Amino acid sequence: MDIDSFWKLIEECRRQTRDRDEGLAWLRDELLRRPLTEIVQFQVRLDEVTHEAFTWDLWAAAERIFGGWCSDDGFCYFGLWMVGLGRDAFSRAVADPDTLADAPEVQCLVARPHELWNDDWPEWESLDYAAKEAYGLLTGIDDCGDAFYEAVEAEQGDMGRSRGPLGEQWDVRSEAEAARKLPRLSAMFPLGPLAR
Repeated sequence: MDIDSFWKLIEECRRQTRDRDEGLAWLRDELLRRPLTEIVQFQVRLDEVTHEAFTWDLWAAAERIFGGWCSDDGFCYFGLWMVGLGRDAFSRAVADPDTLADAPEVQCLVARPHELWNDDWPEWESLDYAAKEAYGLLTGIDDCGDAFYEAVEAEQGDMGRSRGPLGEQWDVRSEAEAARKLPRLSAMFPLGPLAR
């Protein structure tokens, strides 16, 4: 599975489903129709694209949306959620995180208290498990984690080595810096006094 095939599958998932749970089930079913090598390659491509989003500027965008703070895991799940926005929105956000302000999935959060975000919360942790689940179902191995991740690592080679976020870290709680680097998101998600 090359990168274009990966994104084609993500785009079809967006067209065919209404929410993340449906999307996960649809992706798992689609992956089950493919050979094991393609299931592994799906995970490799997913890791590649989420690594593209592993930047300090996107982390700051997530922090701004979340109210001034975002954990390591929260940012990983945010990156997976961005994949679910589709290739164009994802690529624009990697190039300029402030373009997330254009996403309807972000616009629907504005002025809503976090506790009311529910299914709209910008994360998609379960996307990271779709290929592993399909791999387990296809091989019949209940606890396939070791075998699956060994296959992913073998496919990735040196590309799978973890690296830190790209770019330069900055404090999204600095209103002047946030207004300069993320003007639209800063206006859409003003920080309360507790976040500063």
